[in-house]
Amino acid sequence: MASLSELLPTEAIRLDAPAADWRAALRTAGDLLVATGSGTDAYTDEMIGNVEEHGPYIVLAPGLAFAHARPSPAVRRTGMAWVRLAEPVRFGHESNDPVTLVVALAAEDSGAHTAAMAALARLLGDPATEAALRAAPGPEALRRVLEGEEPDEHGAREAPSARPHAQTVHKILTVCGNGLGTSLFLKNTLERVVERWGWTRHLTVEATDTISAKGKASEAVAVLTSREIAQALGDIGVPVRVVADFTSGKQVDAALRDLYDV
Repeated sequence: MASLSELLPTEAIRLDAPAADWRAALRTAGDLLVATGSGTDAYTDEMIGNVEEHGPYIVLAPGLAFAHARPSPAVRRTGMAWVRLAEPVRFGHESNDPVTLVVALAAEDSGAHTAAMAALARLLGDPATEAALRAAPGPEALRRVLEGEEPDEHGAREAPSARPHAQTVHKILTVCGNGLGTSLFLKNTLERVVERWGWTRHLTVEATDTISAKGKASEAVAVLTSREIAQALGDIGVPVRVVADFTSGKQVDAALRDLYDV
């Protein structure tokens, strides 16, 4: 699988870029995907259409939007773009606005970029590393932070002693509009919490999209997602827990404790 450094060339990084609104911010990121051979103008339109259809769920953490759309003929090859805005813009997210950082993904399929997404989620989930990324003075400095060592977990609580029955394997779904972008961030964060709890033998996590989640809900014990996607899902027969910051181990830990009453 491709690494972050392979998917994000220096030419796909733009710092302190002007943008009048969220559409302009996504177009700036889309232009970088086009310039580096990953996307097309049509794919940029699809990223914007994704927000118009599903709402600002791509604002997955305070100040951070993860722009993407489904794999399509508009994608030339899997790649990423990184845009730090000169001035913050609002996407309409209830708790994570305004946005100063837009990371865009163009994916040929649902699997080639998963390792890079996991690495990026770990980096952005660490306060010190996230601050270094936001303050990087230039593209090369930013890439050096991205290629640094994996950060330690912050905001962790002591793992609970209670756990599901030894013979039981539970599944939790993490859900976004397309099943390959923001849901992977949340999946990675949840898996880190599950590993810290020592529950990896008892609980699995699957990232999926809104349409598939309705069919897969019967296989799961719960769903973790954004407020916008939770509203779109409605009543699917299993508990749905809203997480505002998809990179926050503390918030995911709290959601898991609420589900299992521990």
